[in-house]
Amino acid sequence: MRVALHELERHARKGLAPLYLLTGDEPLQMSEAADIIRSRARASGYDGRDILEADSHFDWGRLAAEANSLSLFAERRVLDLRINSGKPGAHGGKALAEYAASPPDEMLLLVTMPKLERAQLSSKWFKALDGAGIVVQIWPVENERLRQWIEQRMRSRGLTPTPEVAAMLQERIEGNLLAAAQEIDKLALIHAPGAVTPEQLATSVADSSRFDVFKLVDSALDGQPARCARIINGLRGEGTAPTLVLWALSRELRLLASLAWQVERGRSPQQAVRAQRAVWEKRKPLVTKALSRHPAPLWRRLLERCAETDRAIKGQDPRDPWLLLIDIAAAISGAPPIGGWKI
Repeated sequence: MRVALHELERHARKGLAPLYLLTGDEPLQMSEAADIIRSRARASGYDGRDILEADSHFDWGRLAAEANSLSLFAERRVLDLRINSGKPGAHGGKALAEYAASPPDEMLLLVTMPKLERAQLSSKWFKALDGAGIVVQIWPVENERLRQWIEQRMRSRGLTPTPEVAAMLQERIEGNLLAAAQEIDKLALIHAPGAVTPEQLATSVADSSRFDVFKLVDSALDGQPARCARIINGLRGEGTAPTLVLWALSRELRLLASLAWQVERGRSPQQAVRAQRAVWEKRKPLVTKALSRHPAPLWRRLLERCAETDRAIKGQDPRDPWLLLIDIAAAISGAPPIGGWKI
């Protein structure tokens, strides 16, 4: 049975299903959906919890073994099965279908995996899980709905945002709901209940190490390659995931490539940026400065460089992704990249 994310909590309060499948690529919503199920399970007497990480070497016989085993005190348990690849394979599919055919009374199975492809939605194992329990497909919050999502979450935390605040936070965290949620929670600790002004948000963002990636982007736009390198090295030392740094740089490059395309067709950089609503007013001078620095082909080449860096992060390219990120930031700022690659 399919249940929408916004209906999950209400549905779970009516009674828990024997199994749940959560599928999607948005980390915050996936985490909060799983928390809803685990919380309701604890309230319903499921005191035990076992976690199974189903990687490429996973023994799918363990699923049946867990289903057939009873704890020493016969307690009700949650079996938290995480299929991070999203592909259980033939053995996994068979094991899931067999489990769904006869789920044990004292166990709740919670399966989490990335967004499923169309072929997987037609598989026997998916249909078995769908028929025996609840399937929640979790979709990203589209950009046009993001401001409303931010406002609703702020109000749910006792905050009253001024009209500019949601737009400002959207500009800073576009697409990264986890960063938005963390920032909103921090604001709630300081200012709730009550209004939040753009100045208070700006101070909060400036004080948060989570947003050093945005300092990096602004430094690159401003033409400060040395500061970019220091920030990237600092992020690396703090254990920041390189994917987050790449996300911030590639997001800005997509904007610059789009604006440069307009400049190629006769607009001035000032006109192109002025007409771009996605750019927060106070950042327009920085974006204009960077846009005037390079022609459109270079911005497109830097986007290709981001794709190369993504492959390096995934281990598909032997180069150091952190050095590639420094190169990208240096090129945005107008300095020659240290790696010596050609534009």
